[in-house]
Amino acid sequence: MFVRTKAPCSKSLDAAGIPYETLDALYEKSRNYDTLAKNIAKEVLNAAKAGNVCYCVDGGASEDAAARILLSKRGVFAIEGVSKAACFAARAGLNGRYCAVSAFEVGESGLSLPLVVYDMTADNAGDVKLYLAEKYGDEAPCLYLAAGKRAAIPLYEADRQRWEGGCALVVLDTPLLEKKRFTFEDFVAILRRLRAPDGCPWDRVQTHESLRINAIEEAYELVDAIDRKDPERMCEEAGDVLMQAVFHTLIEEDLGGFSVGDMLTAVCEKLITRHTHVFGKDKAASADGALSVWEKNKMTEKHQTTYSDAVNDVPECFPALLRAQKIAKRVEKGGWDAATFDNFERKFREEYGELRRAVASGDRAAAEEELGDVLFCAVELGRAVGADCELALLETVKKCAARYNAYEALVLADGKDVLALTEDEKNTYYKRAKDVARG
Repeated sequence: MFVRTKAPCSKSLDAAGIPYETLDALYEKSRNYDTLAKNIAKEVLNAAKAGNVCYCVDGGASEDAAARILLSKRGVFAIEGVSKAACFAARAGLNGRYCAVSAFEVGESGLSLPLVVYDMTADNAGDVKLYLAEKYGDEAPCLYLAAGKRAAIPLYEADRQRWEGGCALVVLDTPLLEKKRFTFEDFVAILRRLRAPDGCPWDRVQTHESLRINAIEEAYELVDAIDRKDPERMCEEAGDVLMQAVFHTLIEEDLGGFSVGDMLTAVCEKLITRHTHVFGKDKAASADGALSVWEKNKMTEKHQTTYSDAVNDVPECFPALLRAQKIAKRVEKGGWDAATFDNFERKFREEYGELRRAVASGDRAAAEEELGDVLFCAVELGRAVGADCELALLETVKKCAARYNAYEALVLADGKDVLALTEDEKNTYYKRAKDVARG
């Protein structure tokens, strides 16, 4: 007979005079809890080659990782004991639904509150605290349960307790309006509450169409926070973008369409099926290789049998420059000339000549069309040099604004009128402004 460790419950075996061997020595030989469970299972199975073996754990067999491994083997059966989690839940006064997990597995499970964490030890208490604090906040109300002792503590004190013998940490649920930290489930619950019949009148009447522009605005505000390298604003704006996505999903739920679960399933499936170089048999040694795998899988999933299908899949609502770059990339994949510097020079001279002739003719519509061709040539140039055209133009716009601000400030500082300068003065101030803006 084996017992996993010299736990308080093993005293019953001592009292009955039943000999047993502990597996405590395996703790020192194991790198982590997963390895420990495998080592215990291996030890028991090796002993079973010589005859029947009994492996005893404190609590229920389903709560022990090694027992779960053993139960997957032929000829092994379990006599369930009293669940540790159930005992601790009863001591904590939890009635009905609760979640339970071993302290050694707390980082690998989907958790919810109230939560019973058994197998707490002095060695794992710090890790458990840090993981749970990220989900529920440092001040989440908890119960410390040890032999004959029960104490209410905040989560941040979890690693300051005396963890010996059979101990558990119980993280209690908190009313929504009293929480200091929220989960994705809380987020969805708040939005559902706002759209409920007795919720917010504004939120209740919104539609996909009425919120369309909000999605664009919030995305741009997130991009602006990224450009400003402002993590605090990025955190806020990323939340706003997420809110838009979930809000549209809840509207669709109310219409009898897809649900939050459908949306999450779709995006998870997409991440798995398009990253076949991670979750499948494809190979990708570089970022470009990974992108090629993604694009190949995307075309397959979208049933795009021609390159025209991929070209037509670029959203029409994209900004013109971004859409141009996307389409230019896809038509090249479909066999058109690759974007190179030499191709650009030849094509630009051709398109610029057509623009000059259209302007000279006084045909405004023709001039606008030819201007579009010239701009598209510029997009091709951007691709030829490996630049993001949208970002490149944005940086130039910022540079222009900064230079003009400096230019006007210098002119006004000299008591002059920006509209009454000579060409030489303009050039002088412009050169000075470039230096100021650069500095």
